[in-house]
Amino acid sequence: MAKRRSSGEGNIRKRSDGRWEGRYVAGHDANGKPIRKNVLGKTQAEVKEKLKKALEESHMIDVGKAEDYTVEKWVRTWYEIYSKPNLREATQERYWNHIQYHIIPEIGQIKLTKLTSRDIQTMYNNVRDHGRVLKGPNDKRDKSLSASYIGSLHRMLKMCLERAVKEQLLVRNPCDNVVLPKEEKKEIKILKPDTIGAYLAEADRRGVLPMFYLELCSGLRRGELVALLWTDLDTTNNTISVTKQAVRVKGGGVKTSTPKTATSIRREAIPQEAVDLLIKEHEKHPNNPYMFPSPVTGGMYYPDSLATLNEKILKACGLEYINFHALRHTFATVALQSGVDIRTVSGMLGHADPGFTLRTYTHATNPMQVKAAATVGSVMASKL
Repeated sequence: MAKRRSSGEGNIRKRSDGRWEGRYVAGHDANGKPIRKNVLGKTQAEVKEKLKKALEESHMIDVGKAEDYTVEKWVRTWYEIYSKPNLREATQERYWNHIQYHIIPEIGQIKLTKLTSRDIQTMYNNVRDHGRVLKGPNDKRDKSLSASYIGSLHRMLKMCLERAVKEQLLVRNPCDNVVLPKEEKKEIKILKPDTIGAYLAEADRRGVLPMFYLELCSGLRRGELVALLWTDLDTTNNTISVTKQAVRVKGGGVKTSTPKTATSIRREAIPQEAVDLLIKEHEKHPNNPYMFPSPVTGGMYYPDSLATLNEKILKACGLEYINFHALRHTFATVALQSGVDIRTVSGMLGHADPGFTLRTYTHATNPMQVKAAATVGSVMASKL
């Protein structure tokens, strides 16, 4: 016989198979019909504890609404209502790729209320080992994905499920207990100082010296560089205004948009030599608004074209391949090793946090630390 308990506490009984069962009303559906659930255990005490926890949790979620959602249904709802309207196009595309290529195939059919940390952990492990989406039969890339990619997927899913907690669809966020793969710190590659002269000479031979010289003197992101207008240059104060960047549009093409963060909008000082080169560049196309118009279209340079140009310049010089972003790293490294303080370099790069700059360019500050240690050592030695 079931043990009667007070209203709202459920009841406990011993089943014919020897196990104990606790039954309770978790909530009511849209029609007011009770949603009945149960817990099982080997002993009455175990079931009593499980029943108590289940009743507490049922009061913390809107069971009737939560029962309507699978993970797929909720993540689609969250993306369209809460996420997509507040995202830049590139981030929208990245989030949607996470959803359609990983979340829906791996955990989409699980009931939202049944989703566990183990389900999510299994998904992350699978994505890490063979989650890359290949672009056709000729795509021979390794199907494994990096720890940073898993981190991006995790941050998105955690936000999604945190919203579910706030809407009383979940008691707690199952993302909280997963173990993420450690991100390996990648070696920062730069254009070595003794090769910069040859690199710029080749850029000059190809008619793109002003653009690449400015890059090495400013560390602009390539989207920021190609979006520069002639009106962004202040020849009196030797500064450029960085207020926009080029971004790829889904389906092809590019457009300008505001930078990703507020700190990316900045006025950056540049050397006189760079200003002189930019003035000469503008004289070649005085009626074009772009600082570096495309020689093909006359409009904005396509950002990927800079990557191609960089590769050609390196190859012509017989130098090891480094991507275009490495020129930004070169600027930061040279500035820091020349004694420019970390906060100034961080501001010129448009970083939100000088600490991030310091962590990224540890290699550049090591020689400074050696010098500082020697200076302090000499002071201390004089006191002996």
